[in-house]
Amino acid sequence: MAASKISLLPRIGAHTPTSGGMAKRSIEYALATESEAIQVFASNPRGWAMPETNHEADAAFHSKTQEHDIEAYVHAPFLINLGSPTPSTYENSLASTAYSLKRGREIGAHGVVIHTGSAVDESHIPNAWKQINKGMMPILKKLSDEDPWLLLEPTAGQGQSLVKKLDDLTKYFEALEWHPKVGVCLDTCHVFAAGHDIKKAGGMTETLDLLVSLVGIERIQLIHANDSMDVCGALKDRHQNIGKGEIGAKPFEELLAHPAVRNAPLILETPGMEPEHGPEVAMLKKMRAKVNK
Repeated sequence: MAASKISLLPRIGAHTPTSGGMAKRSIEYALATESEAIQVFASNPRGWAMPETNHEADAAFHSKTQEHDIEAYVHAPFLINLGSPTPSTYENSLASTAYSLKRGREIGAHGVVIHTGSAVDESHIPNAWKQINKGMMPILKKLSDEDPWLLLEPTAGQGQSLVKKLDDLTKYFEALEWHPKVGVCLDTCHVFAAGHDIKKAGGMTETLDLLVSLVGIERIQLIHANDSMDVCGALKDRHQNIGKGEIGAKPFEELLAHPAVRNAPLILETPGMEPEHGPEVAMLKKMRAKVNK
């Protein structure tokens, strides 16, 4: 491992598959795509199952990320909705969030991403904030410096989303009492779908400046770098490869030039596998080099 391997920040990488084991498949994927940071699922992303820890496999994964100087992040299950009015969903969401944070620590991840979710019914919104506070604070208060960040990822603003636009993030942080281990994962497709026009000249800078003013630059910990199949404000979460969607490639240069992402890796969640992600990682690295001349 060589800390000097990556001289330009932020790191750039992709979400990696885990079938066949994180220590093998995920690392092979990272090396094939020349990713400097990766994101993995530590359990079934579409279920509530919480498998027992395989300490040997975790140690092997952690060792290889250190050997190859790769930062790891965990994406928690998509089912998590801490604002749900359904008791079983809420309880499962708390348990799954706690489990994901535990798994993040076990594999040496820097952060664990959860979606900000929905109140489902408009009348439930006030209660949603209360139950998030009640259920999550005991979990957050147990975190130590060695634990990963909990990273809130705003969704595309559809339905009764608790974070329809970035301004709503302050309500989420208030519910979590501005805990020092809570940060933000900004998804470029989601924020565009929600109505922040990052496509226009200066739009990405304007949006990142807004995010900094809302939560502080130190809480911006991860970027999901995705183009969008749909136009700004469409409220649709449909990712596209960088430069092939409605956002286009140019705004990502603006993103990489912003000081708010200096220490926030860019993770691709775009369609395809190694043949697509390798060139996309390379494209973003060229942009990074260009804006850091």
